[in-house]
Amino acid sequence: MTSLATLKKRLLEKPSIRAEYDRLDPVYALVGAMVDARHNAGLTQQQLAVRMGMTQFVIARLENAHHMPSLDMVIHYAAAVGRRIQFDLVPAE
Repeated sequence: MTSLATLKKRLLEKPSIRAEYDRLDPVYALVGAMVDARHNAGLTQQQLAVRMGMTQFVIARLENAHHMPSLDMVIHYAAAVGRRIQFDLVPAE
């Protein structure tokens, strides 16, 4: 049986898959940081939704990383968990 790590390694050898993976990496990193901030604030999705005036379903969709959140949504989310956003542009490798 093939492990997930082995499958991922094999798939990332394909240039088209690697390019898409690299393109989406910042989205996954952002959403991961958002979820971590919510957890650190001790909030459930439902509690955060109430703070943001939204439904838990909207928070769940935001946190599943299938859609790029808007900048306004990220700012609103950050404020609701007691954070602020900060941008850092780094040299391309």
